[in-house]
Amino acid sequence: MEMVLVISSAIDAVGYDKDRQQLFIKFKQGDTYSFCRVPESIHQGLMSASSKGGYYDSFIKGKFDC
Repeated sequence: MEMVLVISSAIDAVGYDKDRQQLFIKFKQGDTYSFCRVPESIHQGLMSASSKGGYYDSFIKGKFDC
């Protein structure tokens, strides 16, 4: 699975395993977190969001724990 660098003040890179529906987010402070059962639409929304940190806070944080 490839981590894609993103332009964000909070997030450094994002990876997504479509088969497992697992999302990986590497934050600027260096920690990488995984999120389970994440629909592809959420991943696509994150990648296209103008504020990736804001999208994370609204649609991912606390919702897809493994």
